[in-house]
Amino acid sequence: MSKHHANFIAGEWVASAEASRNVNPSDTNDVVGEYARASAADVANAIAAAKAASHGWARSTPQERHDVLRRVADEILARKDELGRLLSREEGKTLAEGIGETIRASQIFAFFAGEALRLAGEKIASVRPGVEVEMTREPMGVIGIITPWNFPIAIPAWKIAPALCYGNAVVFKPADLVPGCGWAIAEIIARSGLPKGVFNLVMGRGSVVGEAILKSRDVHAVTFTGSAATGRHVAATCAGRMAKFQLEMGGKNPLVVLDDADLKTAVECALNGAFFSTGQRCTASSRLIVTEGIHDRFVAALSERLAGVVVDDALKAGTQIGPVVDQSQLDQDLDYIRIGTQEGAKLVSGGQILNRATPGFYLAPALFTEATNAMRISREEIFGPVASVIRAKSYDEALAIANDTEYGLSSGICTTSLKHASHFKRNAEAGMVMVNLPTAGVDYHVPFGGRKASSYGPREQGRYAAEFFTQVKTSYILA
Repeated sequence: MSKHHANFIAGEWVASAEASRNVNPSDTNDVVGEYARASAADVANAIAAAKAASHGWARSTPQERHDVLRRVADEILARKDELGRLLSREEGKTLAEGIGETIRASQIFAFFAGEALRLAGEKIASVRPGVEVEMTREPMGVIGIITPWNFPIAIPAWKIAPALCYGNAVVFKPADLVPGCGWAIAEIIARSGLPKGVFNLVMGRGSVVGEAILKSRDVHAVTFTGSAATGRHVAATCAGRMAKFQLEMGGKNPLVVLDDADLKTAVECALNGAFFSTGQRCTASSRLIVTEGIHDRFVAALSERLAGVVVDDALKAGTQIGPVVDQSQLDQDLDYIRIGTQEGAKLVSGGQILNRATPGFYLAPALFTEATNAMRISREEIFGPVASVIRAKSYDEALAIANDTEYGLSSGICTTSLKHASHFKRNAEAGMVMVNLPTAGVDYHVPFGGRKASSYGPREQGRYAAEFFTQVKTSYILA
């Protein structure tokens, strides 16, 4: 019998009448656990608990906040192998990626433990004689946190840690598909010394749990990462009741490869950015825009590298790419592979289902050539190990193609030209720009976010997180 994992509300573990089975995508016979699905009433109770606890936590000292976040960071790091294995088992990342993501979650909590001691304001003279002006940051109140399945410990960390750091209470809903890491974070937080009610975990379906969070007038701000379609719904619902919201959504990220690029660097950037983590990253480089002089050599070298990539059980030694997360996502990937072929792109590598020792959702990484930027496989986010090579005549054309998208999260270029690298940094229409690096892979202490349909609201991570998780108060004092 697999363990039943309850919701965490008002400092207590609360059972539910309904539960979901968390299944290992590398071995569908392996059930990670049974995880409670909260009802609308459970969510209401969690929000009420957060509201009741928010005033006290908002007035906690910087040292109290630091100590709680530091304890969470230290336990996550001490358990990195165990939690990394859990992550890989429930989501399908390789074990190395799972452990790496877990370490990053610890680093995020440690960073915000430090930020709790560094929250500053301003004091300036008024334009009126004898008046002083102070600008301070205060907590928002109750924060609703809704996270996706593809980074089940890092994304919760980079939302929960700043929310608590700046004195907010939290109602957290992890993805229903992979609740295990979210539950593990809750279990660690439950022992951190945080007052009851400040942090609450409500697992379950977005249609029930997510909707209850979005519609509650006692939730003062909502931070969401997920699809663009759901993000628009979050925006409309929050705007309708004048709640603050932050959205991180999709990407159709370009990697430009110029004739003067180092071929090995370009191939490794494309391989990592497009296919590692099974391509299930909003920062994945699914459009490879390659100029004519290097195009054929690049395609041949990347195809050769893909032929040697090991796709297998995420927990098996030597695996480089794990399975797709579930059957629904696998079906979507296969649909787009068929669409690409029908549109006239040439499938030069992969794209077929793979059989392994255990039943799972294994897909050979798919590489298309002869694609155009007008094709659906070049316009729509696939969210799988599928990339398209688009031929460009020049740097200028490559830049224009790179920017011709409704998204604007991450954009990369491989070149040895300082002129082109500098011009690309200034003119790429994206929130993050990478030069001779994969489009996926960011630091935890600097801002994360994009433009256009990729993001809305203040940036996540680093010191910029204060923009969303706090509100500014201006105070005037007659001296």
